[in-house]
Amino acid sequence: MANWRALDALSGNAAAGAAVKANAYGLGAGRVVEALASAGCRDFFVAHWSEVPALLPHASPAMIAVLHGPLTREEAAFARQTGVRPVINSLHQAAIWTQTGGGICHLMVDTGMSRLGLSMDDLADPLLRSLDIDICLSHLASADEDSALNLIQRDRFAQVRSTVAAKRYSLANSAGIALGADYHADITRPGIALYGGIVRPELEGRIAQVIRPEAALIQVRKLRPGDTVGYNALFTASRPMRVGTLSIGYADGYLRSWAGKGAFTHDGTIAPVIGRVSMDLTIVDLEALPQCREGDWLTAAYSLPESSRLTGLSQYELLTLLGERFSRQNGG
Repeated sequence: MANWRALDALSGNAAAGAAVKANAYGLGAGRVVEALASAGCRDFFVAHWSEVPALLPHASPAMIAVLHGPLTREEAAFARQTGVRPVINSLHQAAIWTQTGGGICHLMVDTGMSRLGLSMDDLADPLLRSLDIDICLSHLASADEDSALNLIQRDRFAQVRSTVAAKRYSLANSAGIALGADYHADITRPGIALYGGIVRPELEGRIAQVIRPEAALIQVRKLRPGDTVGYNALFTASRPMRVGTLSIGYADGYLRSWAGKGAFTHDGTIAPVIGRVSMDLTIVDLEALPQCREGDWLTAAYSLPESSRLTGLSQYELLTLLGERFSRQNGG
């Protein structure tokens, strides 16, 4: 909630919504939406229709937007029955929505990403005049960089605002919020920064780490010099060692890219990852943790910016890869 409040304040006169697609970036959509709604968030964005039921107990249907829009008459009927808002991305979707009865919707316009949304040329189509548009939105492609495309999209979105009649307008994602008031419009749509991602220097010191994966120590053993560790014997002990096997692996989203780079901590003391990460197991050096015993829990070093630099994974992947075997719990 602290991160949302910080982003809401950075959004100036705009209100901050929240991207909670992909199970709230892996953290658990229901519990995240419940917390954000209690903090004052009033607009939530998911990708798929299948993500809607997890949100409905915690947010009014009118607060929920489905970014992929209605591809079938059945999806349009679901939107109308539940009261959630479809995001219209094409003239085809606009036709489905109007032909099945219409109603309040959102509209996505492509201003330079070539991903989802109507083209600027589509905005003159008379079909759009039949839409009752709440939010007209677009999406920044390179807001995490000082790119000329940011200015191009800002100016194109200004054209969109003068062309499309809507109650509210939205352009900025997490990085876009940091670009300043010219990008904020009426509502911002932070995603990664809500969950501890820092995608521009302006967010450093304002965004707190949220995710701290933990794993149980399920076996402790002693190695002799020359003993090897893990698949393909990537690590060989050069001295007597005390090592531990943790119940976490690439099936949980802790990928092999952590081999020789990752670390876990216990009471602030570091246990480096050694050898190759397995599907369900990861081995750590316990030399600095003589007190650790089987059954203890260790915490992965998982600052998103630093972890991204170490592994080559994006901050988004580091979150959304975390598997279902983790129990999502609030920190103490």
